[in-house]
Amino acid sequence: LPTEAEWEYAARGGVVSRKTKFAGSDHLDEVGWYGNNSGSKAQSVMQKKSNELGLYDMSGNVWEWCQDVWHGNYKDAPIDGSAWMSSGKQNIYVVRGGSWVSSSGYCRGAYRIKSFADIRDDNFGFRLAR
Repeated sequence: LPTEAEWEYAARGGVVSRKTKFAGSDHLDEVGWYGNNSGSKAQSVMQKKSNELGLYDMSGNVWEWCQDVWHGNYKDAPIDGSAWMSSGKQNIYVVRGGSWVSSSGYCRGAYRIKSFADIRDDNFGFRLAR
């Protein structure tokens, strides 16, 4: 799984798109599936526009797990992009990106939530990174 820092870099990556509200656009309908356009289900990937790095579905479709355990803020977070595994809530992890049931605000590149590690739901998924 990507670290939270890697996930946010990937979602916001690129010179042009790093300032966009969503991953690659200020208009969520262009880049993501969410509550207003998903038809109440997850969608196949790569149907919407990619972001500047060529990555698809980083805003909406399914919440994506990150390696990091949950911390309420970034105080004392690693500065090298590594996973933040010390302290924090050890059974709760960061998830990012919003999902097919989310309102648009949850799909913003900066938005983050927490979830217990043993949650299983069809609006959660993951993205592999190396």
